[in-house]
Amino acid sequence: MIRLPERKARSETKNAIRRTPLRLDRREQLDRLACRPVDVLVVGGGVTGCYTALDAATRGLSVALVERDDFASGTSSKSSKMVHGGLRYIEQGNLPLVRRSLLERQRFRRNAPHLVQRLPFVFPVLTQDGVFDARIAKAFEGLLWTYDLAGGWRIGRLHRRLTVPEVLVRAPRLRADRLKGGLLYYDSRTDDARLTLTIARTAAHFGATVLNGADCRALIREGGRVRGATVEVDGREVDVRAGVVINATGVWSDTLDGLSDPGHRPRVRPAKGVHIMVPWTRLPVDGTVTVPIPGRARRATCTRWGDVVVVGTTDTDYDGSLDEVLCTREEMDYLLDGANTAFDADLVPADVIGSMAGLRPLVGGKEGATLDMSRDHRVSTDAHGLVTVTGGKLTTSRHMGELVVDEALKVLGRRARCRTARLPLLGGAGYDAEATSATGGVGAHLGERYGTEARFVADLFAEDPSLIEPIIEGAGHLRAEVVYAARCELARTVDDVLSRRTRMRLFARDLSVKAAPEVGRLLQRELGLSDEEVARQVDDYVSGVEREKTVLMEGLS
Repeated sequence: MIRLPERKARSETKNAIRRTPLRLDRREQLDRLACRPVDVLVVGGGVTGCYTALDAATRGLSVALVERDDFASGTSSKSSKMVHGGLRYIEQGNLPLVRRSLLERQRFRRNAPHLVQRLPFVFPVLTQDGVFDARIAKAFEGLLWTYDLAGGWRIGRLHRRLTVPEVLVRAPRLRADRLKGGLLYYDSRTDDARLTLTIARTAAHFGATVLNGADCRALIREGGRVRGATVEVDGREVDVRAGVVINATGVWSDTLDGLSDPGHRPRVRPAKGVHIMVPWTRLPVDGTVTVPIPGRARRATCTRWGDVVVVGTTDTDYDGSLDEVLCTREEMDYLLDGANTAFDADLVPADVIGSMAGLRPLVGGKEGATLDMSRDHRVSTDAHGLVTVTGGKLTTSRHMGELVVDEALKVLGRRARCRTARLPLLGGAGYDAEATSATGGVGAHLGERYGTEARFVADLFAEDPSLIEPIIEGAGHLRAEVVYAARCELARTVDDVLSRRTRMRLFARDLSVKAAPEVGRLLQRELGLSDEEVARQVDDYVSGVEREKTVLMEGLS
């Protein structure tokens, strides 16, 4: 028998516990979008836009959220996947951001315990070529004490020193000849795409209309004020009337700002970050190990994720297409060099089994390195009433949503109290991480992805016993997850499922190509797709993966 997480109903969480699955029917969402004026229209389905929609909905406002592609398809599925305070921000002197981030980290761990897990970080202390050598390790430990006092203690562990054997237990292939010991502290990690999707679904639970594949093509003006937007969705143009429109489109925000104000001057500076994935057997680490990259100021992190290790990240200016951002051969070699300098691993390009590249929407001037730019957010309202949020980071997305809705309420001339600080996301209320982990197998797999809502995925097994099988032999994800993605998570395409609902494209890229036809078959059954449409989606997915591999391995542009 598959054991799944049990509910623990409590008065403060009862509104986030469902007795039946939240089914999101695309046609119903579209009809609501077309027929109902709303108080708030949020444009952009990244983590900030989704939390803005949730915050507004829980304050009693009518809300619509539209996303041009898919939820988290931009920056929010390509982050470092860390929910953290940011030690580097202390080094930059931005202690207020660290305090805020650590408070929000704790809220995420409480409100979404199935998606945000505690993660150990190890900093090896080396005699040379290290992130820290013995001369500055003591000073860095003082920084860790500052981190603990600023809020790091909330995670339940303080930092500590490690002996050489203790470091090698966590990273056995570190080059021990230069190892003097280490420092250990704790932060958190998350599947950023699933977190974003869960926030969007929680907003829908509280009454928001949420729709992906909905492109904002123009703004509607009345009396010189922005009062809605024209949205193109499924070949249909819809005028969405709204009391206030919120621009939460990240690196694309200057485009929407320009529709509101033709004189708008661009203010977002995209910074590119890439990660590569290698098998854990080639680079065995426990948690995250931070290592130097020779000749560079940036540190690299090597983080275990199941049978895979994620190595990242870079931080560079970017001036290419915002719609196709890929890891290049040069960037891959840069990260491999960093890993090989610190570890006796002899990693080569053939070891790379996946990659991702995304853009950070930094706000500021064009001078200086992006690495040194602030990760603070900015919320503003233009002369026509368009509210725009830019900058920030995943960890502070809930707080950013709160501030954005505060600003939107000023435009609306209304007041309402924020409710999201202690609001569990769907699947989080009553979730017991230790009990779920102890179940093992399918129960643990589903519990760690869906929390207490895992039972709704498991219910599909009775409907069709074949759904308990893997999507394809060797995959950790089940056919039931594809069906659930179509019925309850607004998945429309093979790419939606493999890139963001399951993350197979990241962690099992070649296997995901083999899985694409079966995903197409399951989506066809659920969504009524034609044979031609399924074939097109599979071809598009396969060609996209091949393009990614070609740029990565051959250095083509």
